[in-house]
Amino acid sequence: MRKSFTLIELLVVIAIIGSLSALFLPNFMAARERARDSQRKSDLRQIQKALELYRQDTTPVDFTIDGFFYTNKGKCWYQGGVASSCPAGSNVYMSKIPQDPTATKDYYFDNTGSLQYVLCACLENKADPDGVSANCAAGANYTCDSGESYVVNQP
Repeated sequence: MRKSFTLIELLVVIAIIGSLSALFLPNFMAARERARDSQRKSDLRQIQKALELYRQDTTPVDFTIDGFFYTNKGKCWYQGGVASSCPAGSNVYMSKIPQDPTATKDYYFDNTGSLQYVLCACLENKADPDGVSANCAAGANYTCDSGESYVVNQP
């Protein structure tokens, strides 16, 4: 007589594994959302620091134009402008301008004038404590699917 598993035993094990994976999958997806949101917040803080360095080197003092980070993502931003790679011997503000981790939305930048700006990114996690329940730009065609955004203003 051969020993083997019955069909009922196999179905019970498959059902247990399926129910356990159904419990853990949403937690795993939420962890990935939180990780991407952390990356977005880190990117905006890096851009904020680069903007302050740029402001110190610019005469007359001003910030870059709206849409600068959208049109130049992935490029090197240095004192002479932007390029695909950083030239030697120049002041580098960012070696690579970041983009959103999912690449579905770009980071919002608005030079509001008078040495003030607004940086914004859409968040995926609606329960993020740093999130603001609003879109990045009032009246602009930039809406967040989750309705939550992370905003950095000129310090």
